[in-house]
Amino acid sequence: METSTGARGRYALSFTSGGLLVREADVVASVYLSSERDWAITRQVVVEGNVLQTRTTSSSVRVTRETIQRLSVLGDAELELLTESSLSERCHLMWVAACRRYELIGDFAEEVLRERYLLLTPTLSADHFDRFFTGKSLWHPELEELKASTRTKLRQNVLRMLHEAGLCSEDGDILPAVLSERVHDALAARTPSDVRFLPTNLSTDVSPR
Repeated sequence: METSTGARGRYALSFTSGGLLVREADVVASVYLSSERDWAITRQVVVEGNVLQTRTTSSSVRVTRETIQRLSVLGDAELELLTESSLSERCHLMWVAACRRYELIGDFAEEVLRERYLLLTPTLSADHFDRFFTGKSLWHPELEELKASTRTKLRQNVLRMLHEAGLCSEDGDILPAVLSERVHDALAARTPSDVRFLPTNLSTDVSPR
């Protein structure tokens, strides 16, 4: 599986399509939790049974692979939470999963999305992503090597994910993440806290009981 390293190596950049994959994640996570919690078995069950109801086998393989890559960065407790959560909670979890899987997305979420929200400049545009991308290119030559069309697809899919996650409007307004206590605590339990990937003023500490 391709790693998602940033300053420690090359960025993983295979998120050119698919959006947030919330529906697919719910289905695949359920299969995983009932299939010996083994990703290889899960992949086989999902593809051979066309569980995602794609039109072609190649589409099933592609979407299943991408969904599993994102889900595999969540712990089993987080996957259980995802399968029993509300749509809003699943969206927040899958946005964080994308940030964990792809460090470029995580860096953008922390350095641009959350930063702009906290500085009370709560708007986001394609230009903000492009400036962020250009800045990262100074340290990551793999970004300079991309075709313009690929760069556009990456930007479009990140903005699509943000919209699907309910974190940004179609007009570019950053929308605060209204996290449930259980999702907040699951994200804040990590070090550093994954609340940092979201536009919110909530503490990065686990809520006291």
